[in-house]
Amino acid sequence: MMPTPTQSNAGRPPMLIVKQVADELQHSEKSIRRWIDQGALRVHRLGRSIRIAHDDLNAFVAAQRK
Repeated sequence: MMPTPTQSNAGRPPMLIVKQVADELQHSEKSIRRWIDQGALRVHRLGRSIRIAHDDLNAFVAAQRK
């Protein structure tokens, strides 16, 4: 049985993968990876996996406002 997000993350919201961020922002995965490589979007690297926290995504979006 898979743990629920609350159990596995000790009360933290689950982190997003690149595809989920791309879907949410309606951009390509390539754009998301470019923003990560440029340092504009903060990520957590877990081995070879990349995860984006909701707070980091919200901060990135807020910083893009003009």
